Amino acid sequence: MDPEDGARNVVIIGAGIIGCSTAYYLTRHPAFSSATSIRILEASVHGPAQGASGKAGGLIAKWAYPKELVDLSFSEHVRLAEEHNGTDRWGWRYVNCGSWEGKGEPSTTESGSEVGCGGRRKSLEKTLGLDPAAESSRARQSKGLPDDLLWVKEHVTESYSPMAPPGATAQVHPYLFTTSMLDLAREMGAELISAAKAVSISQSGGRVTGVTYQDLASNRTLEIPATHVVVAAGAWSPSIIPRLPISATRAHSLTIQAAPGTTIAPYVLFTEIMLQEGGRRKRVSPEIYARPGNEVYACGPGDDSPIPETVRWRSAHYKYFHRAKLGHCKCPTACFLPIVSAGGGPIVGPAENLAHGLYIAAGHTCWGICNAPGTAKVLTEHIMDGRIRSANLKKLDPSRFT
Repeated sequence: MDPEDGARNVVIIGAGIIGCSTAYYLTRHPAFSSATSIRILEASVHGPAQGASGKAGGLIAKWAYPKELVDLSFSEHVRLAEEHNGTDRWGWRYVNCGSWEGKGEPSTTESGSEVGCGGRRKSLEKTLGLDPAAESSRARQSKGLPDDLLWVKEHVTESYSPMAPPGATAQVHPYLFTTSMLDLAREMGAELISAAKAVSISQSGGRVTGVTYQDLASNRTLEIPATHVVVAAGAWSPSIIPRLPISATRAHSLTIQAAPGTTIAPYVLFTEIMLQEGGRRKRVSPEIYARPGNEVYACGPGDDSPIPETVRWRSAHYKYFHRAKLGHCKCPTACFLPIVSAGGGPIVGPAENLAHGLYIAAGHTCWGICNAPGTAKVLTEHIMDGRIRSANLKKLDPSRFT
């Protein structure tokens, strides 16, 4: 049962896209009033979206996974963009998605291993939701470059083939989307507490009563009361609930600002590039996304480097990205994607087997930006209405993983 006076003190752990979106949806629920307080605890001293939510590619796709969240989330992305001018505010737009194969131009520098220092290579598994039969049947068509894909040179192209139908793929700028969700929630009274590292969740009589956190600015240990706690700390969620089967993949990326006069058409490319270096041949497979403002985002495979104690800026180590001839390399970086190590996931919903009022929303892999609206909507329904109405999330229920 919820508190008899109807008051809700919601504490959200993590100011990434899941936490900020949940705060937004709570403030838009018909039952939201001054009787509901929403506080977001973020360990970073720099505020929201300092991890994967600020450094991801921002891909939104109907072919993503799991379908339980994708079907709900994609339509919510469309609605949010229409309601809040997402095109201007966070770069919402539809994009084309294709597979590109080709060769790299000669270089005198080494490309590196594609993997950051201190880890072994791991796939990000982003294309698992696509139909492999449809992709392979077209993969070796003769070039097939679209007329407007002018930022890819024809003479190094072996083939291009579409991987998804029109209208099935879109994008946002992840940092702008996350901070916009937070700003819209704060306009309605939600509160962000930065430099606040959650330590533990208090319970009494089988229900949550508060969250203890360390104020990293003053090094004091504080506690705030809570009737509902949402653990949305991404790869750091097991530091709050140790039994969560969540591990991390470190993903590397950079952004490139195109040279003046270059037009970057809206394409997302999953590439296979053959490089020639010192008589050796080497195949690499970066993902390359055009962004509004003639910016290009590129990322490669991940690795299993150990996760730091708190989120912080991490440098990427992809030397072949630094040779990009589109323009100026702006920001090489890395982040940690939360993976459900037990398989499946993400883990989304009330964790009644652990405590009443406790919610888990973690393990979204590379699809956190894509599936955040659906995740936030179903959590809000359970917190405010007592049950989930919009989707069947039995396969993602925390009781299956904890």
